Amino acid sequence: MTQMLEMRAGGLGLSTLRRVYEQPVTLHLTAQDRGRIAVASSLVDKIIATGDAAYGINTGFGLLAQTRIPTEQLELLQRNLLLSHAAGVGDPLSDAVVRLILVLKINALARGHSGITMAVIDALLALLEHEVYPLIPAQGSVGASGDLAPLAHLSTILLGIGQVRVRGKVLPAAEGLALAGLEPLKLRAKEGLALINGTQVSTALALAGLFGAEDVFAAAVVAGAMSVDALKGSDSPFDARIHEVRGQPGQIDVAREYRDLIAGSVIRASHLDCTRVQDPYSFRCQPQVMGACLDLIRQCSVTLSIEANAVTDNPLLFTEAGDVLSGGNFHAEPVAFAADTLALAIAEIGSLAERRVAVLVDPKMSGLPAFLVENSGVNSGFMIAQVTAAALVSENKTIATPCSVDSIPTSANQEDHVSMATHGARRLGAMVDNAAAVIGIELLAAAQGIDFHRPAKSSVTLEQVHAVIRGDVPFYDVDRYFSPDIQAAQSWVKTGRFSPLVKRILPSRSAA
Repeated sequence: MTQMLEMRAGGLGLSTLRRVYEQPVTLHLTAQDRGRIAVASSLVDKIIATGDAAYGINTGFGLLAQTRIPTEQLELLQRNLLLSHAAGVGDPLSDAVVRLILVLKINALARGHSGITMAVIDALLALLEHEVYPLIPAQGSVGASGDLAPLAHLSTILLGIGQVRVRGKVLPAAEGLALAGLEPLKLRAKEGLALINGTQVSTALALAGLFGAEDVFAAAVVAGAMSVDALKGSDSPFDARIHEVRGQPGQIDVAREYRDLIAGSVIRASHLDCTRVQDPYSFRCQPQVMGACLDLIRQCSVTLSIEANAVTDNPLLFTEAGDVLSGGNFHAEPVAFAADTLALAIAEIGSLAERRVAVLVDPKMSGLPAFLVENSGVNSGFMIAQVTAAALVSENKTIATPCSVDSIPTSANQEDHVSMATHGARRLGAMVDNAAAVIGIELLAAAQGIDFHRPAKSSVTLEQVHAVIRGDVPFYDVDRYFSPDIQAAQSWVKTGRFSPLVKRILPSRSAA
């Protein structure tokens, strides 16, 4: 179902951006936004009329910035710019990411510093409203001078060139335009450059990674709490006093979530006088590790919220003074650092979860049946599920290697330092998939462990989670084909099934 969003340019909140990512939207711009757009467009007209040289308006681009373009060739200049820059390769980005890109591009252009006409923005709004999503190859941007190649693929659609996807069906651009009630456009001076310059692709990919990281984080907190009961572990490490004397805000908040999730557990009450002194770090240090991950996620959410509302094309028009200023807001270094930071958090969340699974399947550590199944030997139970988790965690460790420390000169050395934000953000999707499978395996293992403590029950909240799990995946009494159960559990994590339980500490969900 399409939702209508009343948008004020530069005012998109994180919870709104998550809604854009999750379902189709229609945007409505305010009269103030439209007024600013018109004023900036008039300034471009004035520059063309006076013949003053202005980069990107009546000059070439990059190394060709000193080349003046005759007025009669300005339309051809913009068309050629889009065609030459549409040089991407690879699989197309998902509809959800493309929808975010469209909204971010409209949001940036509507700030009134790009000199683009309302006709172009209205065309982008129409594509969004009719769910006509440009087919954008995922590869080809180095994250500086903007996401040129992928944004060019988005923009050639307005010329009737390229392909779109409409409700899963790939169509020629011209057919997509017709479905949106549009004719191919002729771009005037500055419009092509404004369309392809900017960080909207890398930012959209990083936002998708952020939302995925939040859901992985939330599910890991829930799974970790269940694992504590499955292990008959102690809840003393979650005592508020421990975390207050350290003072780390994420740690304090996460410890509170664990206390609330476990509160009232009969399983916990049954072993208050046990002889075990301390649990393994993967259980005992959950607030410290997960709290640090939460702090990183929150930090990245601030950076990406700012970038989602930023003007990042070049040059920029400042209409009050009549100035056209050339700068470098297209350099996506903030996004690159945020993506690398999220990668660290995702890798650590999965790593800690896999260690808890390893403890639960080990009878010497857990006191539970070997590999969480009766009659082990004939049955292998969770033996290879833990191996799969280990494989995915190791893969994520490799993928988490920072991308932002790399750079390679482009455009004949005019663009000699780049951010690598785009693939740095894109790799977060694979990391989220991997971590979601790991957390899914832990949810299954923890539920299995709790079943072995029956008739004692966990807390009210965790028993509800357990019931949800058992509604889809029955108890493992004997070996069965395992992969479908892991896929189901992975889907619970990725769709945020358990995120509402800890939403008050998640940046994009707390305001929803």
